Amino acid sequence: MNNMQTGCTLHGERTNVSALGGLGAQARGASGWLLPEIWMQDGAKRVEQALARLLCGQDDGATELMAAMRYATLHGGKRTRALLCLAAGALADTPAHMLDDVSAAIEMMHACTLVHDDLPAMDDDVLRRGLPTVHVKFGEATAILVGDALQAHAFLTLASLDAPGDNRIALVRELAQAVSAEGAAGGQAMDLSLVGKHVELDRILAMHRMKTGALVRASVRMGALCAIAEDAAHAALYCALDRYSACFGLALQVVDDILDATADTATLGKTPGKDAAAQKPTCVSIMGLQAARQFAPDLLRDAGEAIVPLGPRAERLAQMLQRANAYLFKHVPCA
Repeated sequence: MNNMQTGCTLHGERTNVSALGGLGAQARGASGWLLPEIWMQDGAKRVEQALARLLCGQDDGATELMAAMRYATLHGGKRTRALLCLAAGALADTPAHMLDDVSAAIEMMHACTLVHDDLPAMDDDVLRRGLPTVHVKFGEATAILVGDALQAHAFLTLASLDAPGDNRIALVRELAQAVSAEGAAGGQAMDLSLVGKHVELDRILAMHRMKTGALVRASVRMGALCAIAEDAAHAALYCALDRYSACFGLALQVVDDILDATADTATLGKTPGKDAAAQKPTCVSIMGLQAARQFAPDLLRDAGEAIVPLGPRAERLAQMLQRANAYLFKHVPCA
């Protein structure tokens, strides 16, 4: 991990332009290295603008569907999945305009999973990002439709990309698989089925890899798939990206489990202690808090090791790990 933090260099002005939309020299420090806070802030802003543009329809006065869709997507969030897509896109020299829309599609799909996850029949939460959840603000029926519509708009966005047909098909397939019965939907079903049960850690990790990890994996892969086909010539690249995203995605969920057990509402932006109250088995309840605290940085270290073979062109993926570690050390200090 330390090697990735100190040994990364830029891989050419062309990549800087493609991923930052022309920020150029202002995104570099005195050493010439890319400043992560610059491209991350710019990337998040560009994705917000893409979401606002793509979800621009007006309600007819009889419904609030589009307003609720915008509420679900445009009111905060760390944009981690979008930034992972941008970081992988920089590695592949993907044009910025394409990455903006692909990242927006990913954020729509992520919002869909959150809206449905918050429903009374699922996790029954009343807060998300410090605001009332969609079903609380707009009603349960509208929240269900918001999730359905965001999923449809995500695929419409990918199908409408200014890209060759093969690339669009690969992107649609990747996102569909991430939320299928083998991905987020299956993971949510498994999560519900485990309530009140004593299960082995491997079962919890498998659930996390589906419920959270599948969309993280898709986010990384889709950034590359915009420009690089997954074929025999690029097998090593996708193997490295898959190992990176598997570790990164699992680390995100382990941290979420820890925060649910230890943080307050202000830190979480949602109701704390819900896992224990609902008798849901988690990494914390099975491993113990201290072991879970050690597991998360170990996973991030493994993610860093996975992209070492990719060299300097994986700089922004490495910077995403630095960001995750900084968040971890701030909110999940070791006991």
